[in-house]
Amino acid sequence: MSRKTFQPGLCLVVLALTLMALTAPLGAEDITTLMNPESGRAWFVSGTAGNNGNDGTKEAPLKNIDRAVKNAAAGDTILVAEGAYTGTFGVGYIKIDKPLKLYGSFAPDFSARDINTHTTLFQPNNKSAAKAREPLITLQKNIDGTVLDGFVLDMGMRNSYSTTEGKPEGVETGMLLLPPAKNSGDAATVEKPILFVPSATQGGNLTVRNNVFINGANFGIQAGLRSGKTTITDNLFVANRMAAIEVFGTSGQEPGEVEIAYNTILFTWSRLDDFQDMGYGVRIMTKLKYDIHHNIIGGNIKGGVDHRRYNKDEWIKVDNNTFFVNKTADFSYSPESNVLLDLSVGEMVDVPLASVSGNKGDIPQGLKVNEAYLDGYLNARYSEETDLDRDSPANQWRSVLGLNLVGTIETSVSMFGNRYPWKEALGMFGAVDGVGARKP
Repeated sequence: MSRKTFQPGLCLVVLALTLMALTAPLGAEDITTLMNPESGRAWFVSGTAGNNGNDGTKEAPLKNIDRAVKNAAAGDTILVAEGAYTGTFGVGYIKIDKPLKLYGSFAPDFSARDINTHTTLFQPNNKSAAKAREPLITLQKNIDGTVLDGFVLDMGMRNSYSTTEGKPEGVETGMLLLPPAKNSGDAATVEKPILFVPSATQGGNLTVRNNVFINGANFGIQAGLRSGKTTITDNLFVANRMAAIEVFGTSGQEPGEVEIAYNTILFTWSRLDDFQDMGYGVRIMTKLKYDIHHNIIGGNIKGGVDHRRYNKDEWIKVDNNTFFVNKTADFSYSPESNVLLDLSVGEMVDVPLASVSGNKGDIPQGLKVNEAYLDGYLNARYSEETDLDRDSPANQWRSVLGLNLVGTIETSVSMFGNRYPWKEALGMFGAVDGVGARKP
């Protein structure tokens, strides 16, 4: 019999005793300016007061976000009131094939914006997984000028979770189930990213800010960029699988750029429940320039930032980030083939990047997280028991014939990809001065 156990935590009690985060209305742009854009028209959406037969004005809003996307022309603005959205007919996804500016978290009368009190929640249910198995939002064809601002994007109701296995006390679900496994009566979990940008897009500038990416079963953001600059700022990434952010370049010419700044990234889970592969906060890929700064990156199963795809060091800046309790490393690095380094935040200064300074290894005092989820994560473990009887008649015969011996393996996991309560995640905005997702 053999057993292997996984224990991801150091002491993180301080994190569970933190203060309530401050919040404030979204203020990247003035509401009047959003309603009267310099180019294109504004489309209004209200899940409670709208009708898809309306003309999409403030007085007669549409009902569904995807209907506004279909009606809008390239360059238009879509303003979405508070409420829970699932897509027309509950289909559970949105595809956007032209550059649009989408802003969420408006009051019902569009007089104010506040992601805490007027939350625009895109949250498909599990039944939608039987209708379509798509990313929550896909940006296709031309993305140049697209903005996504002020949405809670939650996959937690679309996934399938065990009712009993891997369920720490106080956590609202059991462990995430990956196909073909599923809870009785459920459709299987959809293993697709929350926000997906296929590599076939035409490229251009993309802005993603003031959003919550939560409970994703396959990446928070996964994007292939042909050109331009992608800006990912002031977002929360909580309880996603594989990686919170994986962005890669697709052009053989001048590389594009990505800025990943002022985000809070927590509890990124591994590919499988054995905790052996994936589970990164930010994954640096190829053919792209990266500027990664002022992020909070903690509690990721594998590592905080992964730089093992041999992108050019001189294209990468990693500055003023806060790392803590990342299981394998704060910074995973491969300077050359077959050399794999797992570095702490203190060792990062010796990596020959374009810039690497001001990074810290502190537990943020003001970051409020769900205590039951935190406790479950700190005690998360995977175990495996093998029962192999070499002297059994069957195995003696197989041995004589040169065949593999047979036995049984029993595995158990205490926690894996469990659903995180999205309402509690909102308290992380503006929790820590100078780093992480700022008050929208």
